[in-house]
Amino acid sequence: MSGFYERHLFSRLMDRAMRAEELSRLRAALLADAHGDVLEIGFGTGLNLRHYPASVRTLTAVDPLDALRDRVAARIAAAPFPVERVGVSADGRLPFDADRFDVAVSTWTLCSIPDAVAAVREIRRVLKPGGRFLFLEHGLSDDARTARWQRRIEPLHKRIGAGCHLTRPIDAIICRGGFAPESLRRFLLPGPRILSEMFEGSATR
Repeated sequence: MSGFYERHLFSRLMDRAMRAEELSRLRAALLADAHGDVLEIGFGTGLNLRHYPASVRTLTAVDPLDALRDRVAARIAAAPFPVERVGVSADGRLPFDADRFDVAVSTWTLCSIPDAVAAVREIRRVLKPGGRFLFLEHGLSDDARTARWQRRIEPLHKRIGAGCHLTRPIDAIICRGGFAPESLRRFLLPGPRILSEMFEGSATR
């Protein structure tokens, strides 16, 4: 039942919500520096595709959930570069050799990966020396009262949000994964603060 919920109901809801104008603007700004061979972690329904610049040569998309197939196929077909979709093994290891990609991208994904630190380490492994990791995530608030509410609500939120955590310290996760962020911006999106604490930035291998 949970698989049906995530693949059909939750995916449709999130595909609609994540097309908001403000989120599209943030995607475009983040992805402006993408180039060459790009790895996207947490491809979802392909909402990043139209925001990649002409400097992207290929995109390899990793996501364990194959949702909204027709909609996603249409978005891939419209992309001006080749898109390859791959799954991920049960242990979370990426099926690629080291030093393969110029850029890796994660947008609203680290919140729902079971072991986010291990995932970031894998991203670092498959990036070329000097390769960049571009990220846009939500996570743990630096406001103590908001963080308390995030911890209280998280167990329920994980159930209805397909495993989405509210209390991931994204900056610390990226550092523990072996990166030293070269830029990091924290900001709030409109809406309930427990859901709106954003981390945007880049890190270089």
